[in-house]
Amino acid sequence: MKDLNRIDLNLLVYLDVLLRERNVTQAANQLGLSQPAMSNGLRRLRDLFQDPLLVRTSDGMSPTARGKELEPLIREVLAGVERAIQPTSDFDPGVANHVIRVMASDYAESTLFPRVLQRLREQAPGLTLDVMTPSDVSFLDVERGKIDLVINRFDQMPQSFHQVTLWTDPFICLMSKDNPILKNFDLPAYLAADHIWVSKTGMGVGVGVNPDDVQRLGWVDSALAQLGEQRRIRVFTRHYQAAMTLAEENDLIVTLPARATRLQRDNPRVVVREVPFEVPPLELKMAWSPLLQHNPAHRWARQMITGVARELAD
Repeated sequence: MKDLNRIDLNLLVYLDVLLRERNVTQAANQLGLSQPAMSNGLRRLRDLFQDPLLVRTSDGMSPTARGKELEPLIREVLAGVERAIQPTSDFDPGVANHVIRVMASDYAESTLFPRVLQRLREQAPGLTLDVMTPSDVSFLDVERGKIDLVINRFDQMPQSFHQVTLWTDPFICLMSKDNPILKNFDLPAYLAADHIWVSKTGMGVGVGVNPDDVQRLGWVDSALAQLGEQRRIRVFTRHYQAAMTLAEENDLIVTLPARATRLQRDNPRVVVREVPFEVPPLELKMAWSPLLQHNPAHRWARQMITGVARELAD
């Protein structure tokens, strides 16, 4: 019998993700690990269970018979650990005194969190809100419960995470009131103009943008690509506030979620216009680790934020 004291129980988390994704690179990305680290974890798992667990086939990696046998067992073990570590007492927000750590884009921070903070001060004055940027956080941090919640739009997310859509938000164009394009704002005029790109969808340290890599530029550029068109981007930024300030220049356009532009409603130097082509709306999602699903304090925070989002959406 193997000595549990000599087993790294984090390997069970690795195995759960590997069996779900059936791809070392994707599993590494979801756990915030390097591919060599994940490959080393798989090697240790094979030594631990004395079985290949996952083997390469023409369809990618497939679990062995032992891997298929372990999949529900590992999931059950992790769920049991989740239940065991959660507090059993009820949560009283009026007397609670701890920090809620949330990763959020500046779009979510500026549109959602003013009302969230107001609700916290009313109902849970002892709670502190720590808002982190996507670059501060990895999926592994969330998986381990180090970050309570992540709020953003996501291109991909670990399947083990719980999630809820807070709202959907259509895209709109913001530009200077002196922009000559306003005289005839249609698709040809939009394509002839210079643009500001703003986005930060992923997690972890960001990298530079390649203007020719349309598939990675986001929904606005993907929608244009389906029309066989491409806009001319002159400025790339990861901050919605900065993008809206730059839009005061009379030759630049920023296309961004409509709810963000409401922050500029009292700015006489800018105007908004409908996007002259179809763009799928942004989905603002909130996600969290399965380890925190049954935590009473966490459940209260999720319900409070979801309720605030619903009020704002209405």
